[in-house]
Amino acid sequence: MNSTTVLAPQEPLDYSSPVLDQLPPHLKAFMVPQHYDSYTPADHAVWRFVMKRNVAYLSKVAHKSYLEGLQRTGITLESIPSVREMNEILGRIGWAACTVDGFIHPQAFMEFQAYKVLVIAADIRQIEHIQYTPAPDIIHEAAGHAPIIADADYAEYLRYFGEIGCRAFSSRRDFELFEAIRHLSIIKEDPYTPQADIQAGEQRIAEISADMGPPSEMALIRRLHWWTVEYGLIGTLENPQIYGAGLLSSIGESMWCMRPEVKKLPYTLDAMHVDFDITRPQPQLFVTPDFDHLKDVLNQFADGMALRRGGIYGLQKARESGSMATVVLSSGIQISGILNDFKQDAWNRPSFVRFSGPVSLAYNNSQIPGQGADYHVHGFSTLVGKIRGIETRLEHWTSDTFHQNGFVPGNRVQATFESGISLEGRFLENIRSQEGTNLIFRFEDCAVRLGDEILFRPEWGVFDLAVGHSVISVFSGVADPWSFPLHFEPPREKTHKIQYSDDMRRLHQMYGQVRKVREGTEPPESLLDILDALPAINAHSWLLVLEILEILKPIEKFAPVCALWQEKLQSAAQELPELSELLTESIPA
Repeated sequence: MNSTTVLAPQEPLDYSSPVLDQLPPHLKAFMVPQHYDSYTPADHAVWRFVMKRNVAYLSKVAHKSYLEGLQRTGITLESIPSVREMNEILGRIGWAACTVDGFIHPQAFMEFQAYKVLVIAADIRQIEHIQYTPAPDIIHEAAGHAPIIADADYAEYLRYFGEIGCRAFSSRRDFELFEAIRHLSIIKEDPYTPQADIQAGEQRIAEISADMGPPSEMALIRRLHWWTVEYGLIGTLENPQIYGAGLLSSIGESMWCMRPEVKKLPYTLDAMHVDFDITRPQPQLFVTPDFDHLKDVLNQFADGMALRRGGIYGLQKARESGSMATVVLSSGIQISGILNDFKQDAWNRPSFVRFSGPVSLAYNNSQIPGQGADYHVHGFSTLVGKIRGIETRLEHWTSDTFHQNGFVPGNRVQATFESGISLEGRFLENIRSQEGTNLIFRFEDCAVRLGDEILFRPEWGVFDLAVGHSVISVFSGVADPWSFPLHFEPPREKTHKIQYSDDMRRLHQMYGQVRKVREGTEPPESLLDILDALPAINAHSWLLVLEILEILKPIEKFAPVCALWQEKLQSAAQELPELSELLTESIPA
């Protein structure tokens, strides 16, 4: 994350939505056009195969809201959905979708969720990865996530998870691991990547993973996200149903997960201690009795986060992360920036915080006028606590309290806080909230000291004391993302746009011809020419043959041709071991 990122001009989007229009700028920076016309006929065939196969099976094992949601969200089995059309329908339930370039950082992903936006990877898996893809794709995002949000209870859980999750702190190693995983997913999905590069990418992930240290808040909450939103089951241990998008969008795993060798465990907070491996089927899954239970567990987790604990614990998390954080004081004032130092008093309470610049001060997630990053360019520091000998907390001082203690504009005042930190300067003014809570005391010619240590010098300018008796919350990110500079840097490495060979382009044309026959614009007889032109069935053409047989099989005069090519498919199933089970199950009887 970077507070001074400058982005290249974005390509105009080919979709829109009122929900998307309300997103803060740093999230809009991740959005890319879908480029619907760039999907090849083979891409649509992959979508169709996965969806038809999955829906046939999922009608028996998925949560009832999934199939209902397919219709409500405008997703069809025949072709890849248009995000533009999806948004027309999602808007009716207050949600939207946008396309992004592959993996985005979990914090940004969850923040999109908080704003009721489904993030969809624009690309679709290559046919070689039809059963499972190492990279996020539109099958997983659109066919997995979108339908289930038609259930109001689940949609609220997803939004609430995003609200909590985007406030979780990541570690520096989390960012390194994310970049390594993103890089590997990109090169693995490119069929022209040398094997040595893939091995190097896998080695890099192994090295980082072996030295992660204690899991961060983000690492722990990502596990809860994985075991619910991605790989969750609902119902009873004896009769669970699927609602997790990773299972709903995977041909293999939706079947695998129901096998008895996959342990079914009750979903509790303990799931945060169970890590996951995205490269292989999961050995155990967690079952929630209902969607309300998911929110209960999430709240249990949130109670242990810096977001709700605040205090020294929260400040430590913010400093360790080295990224943008917001410290909330008991007055409600929110200080957003990179926390690089803090002090505590004899009672282990926060007494002083220091941020490197730029810094913004906000209240109720809205920047306080004159207290933005353009003013606090070089950083910000403040005291926390009460003034010694005065029982009333600073945020509750009345006009009488100000006058009784000499805090009158123009007066020079001296005060020592309970922590032992002293302040001496000329009082300028007090900034209040609309409700009357004191937020900022302003001083000029001000010095702040703790013994011999100087914390603020008069020559540094006006000292703005952010008022607060205690630190009640600390969270990742900024309070007012509309007024603060961009604090997420979209990944610099982009997904590879595959340059297909002449042979592959000819194969795509054949897939296109099959689609024309299915749509009734070409006669079935034209498919015989395609079969004659196929030299052999391989990892790229087997689906083409299946699509042709699906059309010709019901027509009696094509029975001999179909029988011949069924035999060829059966032989290919033996020669393509990675597709053997899939092909065997898919060949029409």
